[in-house]
Amino acid sequence: MQVVGKDIQLFQETVRDHSEYDFSQYSHTSLRRRLTRILLELEVEMEVITERMKNDPVFLEGIVKKLTVHTTELFRDPEIWKKIKSTLLPTLKNKSTIRIWHPGCSTGQEVYSMMMLLDSEGILEKSEIYGSDLNPDVLDKARQGSYKYLFNQSYLENFDRVILNGSGAHSWNHRKHWKKYFQIDETKDLIQMKNYLSSKPVYKKLDLVKDPNLFRVSFDLIVCRNVIIYFNPDLQNRVFDLFYNSLNENGSLILGVHETIMGPYSKRFIRKDPFYFKAQP
Repeated sequence: MQVVGKDIQLFQETVRDHSEYDFSQYSHTSLRRRLTRILLELEVEMEVITERMKNDPVFLEGIVKKLTVHTTELFRDPEIWKKIKSTLLPTLKNKSTIRIWHPGCSTGQEVYSMMMLLDSEGILEKSEIYGSDLNPDVLDKARQGSYKYLFNQSYLENFDRVILNGSGAHSWNHRKHWKKYFQIDETKDLIQMKNYLSSKPVYKKLDLVKDPNLFRVSFDLIVCRNVIIYFNPDLQNRVFDLFYNSLNENGSLILGVHETIMGPYSKRFIRKDPFYFKAQP
């Protein structure tokens, strides 16, 4: 099923005129790919979907949720986490309070990865963790801290690499280390995060397209990986402005491995791979 430019425009206009959302500055390439998947799933044309969206707010909300990407893993890209552990966290240890924001946190695996890392370095207690996403359903999932074991099983190798400084061996010999943070029930295909972790973060629904920093605090670290790749350059600059103004002096930003800051905001951040440190005016 072919999605062409006029289909994307029709979708963007319908969403903008009949909801609080705005996809007008999203990358056409990513929108085309996701809308094609939705049309194939529903087996209808774009005109049918948009007409129903105009008259059914619940259906519109469902389409928006289908459109957003929720791929996340425990300790995804372990080399990045190792650099956070070895390079960044030592510079934060002397702060009385450490504030970290995960925009686009999805179902929360990255948030839990950060809390486990902070705990392994003895600074979780004085850390404040914030997560946000456009989709309230995935925020509920993050609050629950319950994940499929078989789906996430291979990511326990990353736990070994990052927390235990190991080679990535996925072994039940590490159970004593896992049990500090989560329980695994193979019969129920379940990983359940411990309550002291799941109850710690502050979550808010937040739309990076239009919302300000709804947490009303400044952050030492913002981790926003594999989100801005779906935005066009104008929207990326809007988000970089939000992040710049939400960071403390000397605060830093981490993007996805295929994302970078280009254009005017490249001069407002100092890159020390994989970190972008806030430059002073």
